[in-house]
Formats: sequence, C-alpha cells, structure tokens
Amino acid sequence: MKFIKEQIKLIKEKDPALKSKWEIFLYPSFLAQLYYKIAHFLYLHQRFFLARLISEKAKRKTGIEIHPGAKIGKNLFIDHGAGVVIGETTIIGDNVEIYHGVTLGGTNSTNKKRHPTIKNNVLIGAHAQVLGNIIIGENAKIGAGAVVLNNVKANTTVVGIPAKVKKVSKNNQ
Repeated sequence: MKFIKEQIKLIKEKDPALKSKWEIFLYPSFLAQLYYKIAHFLYLHQRFFLARLISEKAKRKTGIEIHPGAKIGKNLFIDHGAGVVIGETTIIGDNVEIYHGVTLGGTNSTNKKRHPTIKNNVLIGAHAQVLGNIIIGENAKIGAGAVVLNNVKANTTVVGIPAKVKKVSKNNQ
C-alpha cells in the first residue's frame, strides 16, 4: 500500500496528465514496477523461474522489461515506458527519471556485474543506451539518443554517439 501511495504522489508531480488517482493503475511504469517488486522478492529467495515468469508477463503487458535481479531505489519514474530495458545487474538509485526506449544493458556475458549503476537524481532521455559496468553520477543528465559507454561524473550532462560531455554544473567544479 505504501508503494501505491508513493507512486500516486510521484506520478502527480511528474505527469500533469494524471487527472485521477485511479488512473495510476493504467500507467505502464506503475504496473511494471509492481510486477518487479513481486519478481524481485522471488528472485532474492532463489525462485528464479517464477521471478522470470512474472517479469515476462510484465514485459508483455507494459512494454517495460525489468530483470528481477536488478536493484531499484525509491521514486523511479519511467515516462511512457515502451521499450525500456533494465538488465539483471543494474543498480538504480533514488529519484531517477527514465524515458521511453532506454536500455540499461550489458556489453558482455560474464557472471559478474555487467550493467550500469545509476546514482540518485539522474535523468535519462528517450532512446538513450547506457551500456556496461559503468557509473552514472548523481544529478547527471543523459541526452535523448545518447550512447553511454563510459562513466559519467556527477552533475554532468552528456549527449551524442558516443556520449560526450555537453555541460558540467557549478556543483561539479
């Protein structure tokens, strides 16, 4: 119940299109994260098949693929969500905003950490690809369509293919 209340508050803040608290049950981001919470619990208790079964159902229903092994902090907001992929060893901090078509993916098939770590208060624009065991620092912004293959320092904006620093905020100087 706490999660539902938090999501209603978050979506009201982030999306002015929300007119009724009941609409939250239609939001793909909410549904995907609700399924994720169940699947993640099962994953942590080594019920891998059941966890994947639930995550696959969520993917088919919402268009958002969150591996049950991923670790997600509070207040993740996935706007629209279609085509979002969050890999198994991804770690996402608090207050992260992700737009449609984003991939938080791996670049190899080892059994070690192979997906990105996204720190707190990060914004990732539509269709950005953040790939490999890299760290995206706090308050960073990833531009739409960027391909990020290297660490991004805190308070930095990156854009392009491959992603390059566009702006560093005063907090990082």
